[in-house]
Amino acid sequence: MKRSILISTAIISLTGCASPKAPASTHAYVPRIREITVTAVPLLVREQVSTFPFLAKDFGKGGMLEGKEVYAFSPSTVTVVEGDTIHFTLINPEDDDHSFVLPDLVVPLPPQQTIRVTYIAKHAGIYPILCTIPKHLPMMSGQFIVLAGTSMAD
Repeated sequence: MKRSILISTAIISLTGCASPKAPASTHAYVPRIREITVTAVPLLVREQVSTFPFLAKDFGKGGMLEGKEVYAFSPSTVTVVEGDTIHFTLINPEDDDHSFVLPDLVVPLPPQQTIRVTYIAKHAGIYPILCTIPKHLPMMSGQFIVLAGTSMAD
């Protein structure tokens, strides 16, 4: 009997020592309008052969870059929050065609053009950003990260 009273007392005492739970946040994330600029940038292109002669073999017949050029998006990772409206400014300063592709969005990027487009991040997740020009794949790609609104701190 004494033993069960001691155990009961210990359980009640330990329960009282537990730290109180923080109150649940009453503020929901409010989606924002974000202005984001993405530029198509050359990393390794055939025009660089005169500057970097060692690239001639790679861009030549049978070379590892034959028929390809290495471009990138800058920035290559874009992070937003679910529900955000993104006003993209897409810049292609180059003389090659590019494209900017996200789920439900395909934007051609003609040479030496700036394109503005609006996109709403509807669902949390990690999505690819791609240029669908075959000779620019797989290098010209990136990530569009959409965080869940519920993951945002006040």
